[in-house]
Amino acid sequence: MRGRRGYLVGAVCLAICTVVLMPLVMSVLASVKPTAEAAASPPTYLPHDVSLDSYQRLWSYQQGLPTYLWNSLGTALLTIALTLLLTVPAAYALARFPVPGKEVIFVVLLLALIVPYQAMLTPMFLMFADLGLTNSLFGLAILHTAIQLPFSLYILRNSFGAVPRELAEAAIVDGASSGQALMRIFLPSTVPAIVTVALFAFIMSWNEFLGALVMMSKGSKFTLPLILAAARTETSLGGTDWGMLQAGITISIVPCVLVYLLLQRYYVSGLMSGATK
Repeated sequence: MRGRRGYLVGAVCLAICTVVLMPLVMSVLASVKPTAEAAASPPTYLPHDVSLDSYQRLWSYQQGLPTYLWNSLGTALLTIALTLLLTVPAAYALARFPVPGKEVIFVVLLLALIVPYQAMLTPMFLMFADLGLTNSLFGLAILHTAIQLPFSLYILRNSFGAVPRELAEAAIVDGASSGQALMRIFLPSTVPAIVTVALFAFIMSWNEFLGALVMMSKGSKFTLPLILAAARTETSLGGTDWGMLQAGITISIVPCVLVYLLLQRYYVSGLMSGATK
């Protein structure tokens, strides 16, 4: 009976993996089809010939693919830096200092999770326009940081709270200040949670579309999701250039997959430590 249950669980897991991975596989296969075959109707599932023409067209599309990759990467790295710079001290204070009403403050900050950021785009755009932060990677990174802050604060605050109090007390007795205790005790003890926050910030910023669409109007400042949306209207052989579009989708997937695979062990333990306090 136990063996049959194991086979059943394995079959269900295999079916789920197939459903999840099949669109990714089909996208990769479509990106290496010749232009005519990529636009064929009905479509072919396996390419008859392998061609990199779609990647060549994407490389030189409008401002050039390197420009959009750099914009996306720069925005994502700025988002990670700003998120950690703001949430680490805030989470440390809420977890370890006797701040009056800190539980109420924490709940109020988390309430931002239930407000769709799309509802705040119009006032944020007007404010950013007054400050000259539109068409700016730094301004877009601020927007992405604001989206990511509540979740990051939740993870880090609970992770800091899970560090044994005796470690911090021992550091204080040895003469360490609160800042030194944070750098030498809490940060090394919560590396998985910090990596989790950085990973979520990267993936959210890399894939975010609507905020970038509202904030950016110059083609040279577009991120990868924006240029993929623009490539949707690019025509080839009388219709959408599906090969180039799928090539862009494939390229956009690769960094997220690599980052997740490299940091997977930190991500799982960090997410659990931040969610079980």
